[in-house]
Amino acid sequence: MLVTELDQQDKRILNVLQQDASLTSSEIADRVNMSQSPCWRRIKRLQDLGVIKRQVAILNRESVGVDIVVFATVNLAAQSNLDLNAFEEAMSTEPLVVECYTMAGTWDYMLKIITKDIKSYEHFIRHTLTANKLVREIHSHIAVTEIKNSTALPLD
Repeated sequence: MLVTELDQQDKRILNVLQQDASLTSSEIADRVNMSQSPCWRRIKRLQDLGVIKRQVAILNRESVGVDIVVFATVNLAAQSNLDLNAFEEAMSTEPLVVECYTMAGTWDYMLKIITKDIKSYEHFIRHTLTANKLVREIHSHIAVTEIKNSTALPLD
């Protein structure tokens, strides 16, 4: 994938959108000190280039009753391409897994799992992760206090 060249105006627009994507193009234009039509065209171009992937609502986790955040490190029994692809496919369709990364170093994968309570997490571990014959080892790291949680990317 090619890196898209962004000028300062693009970055200002993207920073505004990362804070509130529900703003109209006119409101965004006001905040970045440009007229509405050129601002709209820049936003459209950034969408067409794939810089803006999608616009979503970010929910308050506690308000919807999902209080537990767990970071689980996983090692597979074998690392063949077939095994890696099978595990990644399984995790990509699992609703409790909100992020999944391959890792360099000691662990094969890092999963971010969000669930309503510890019982739900235990059920996931017993019936999904340890039931998967590819999984050799799992270590759970339960988050106690959220200090920072941001979806905004640093553009400067």
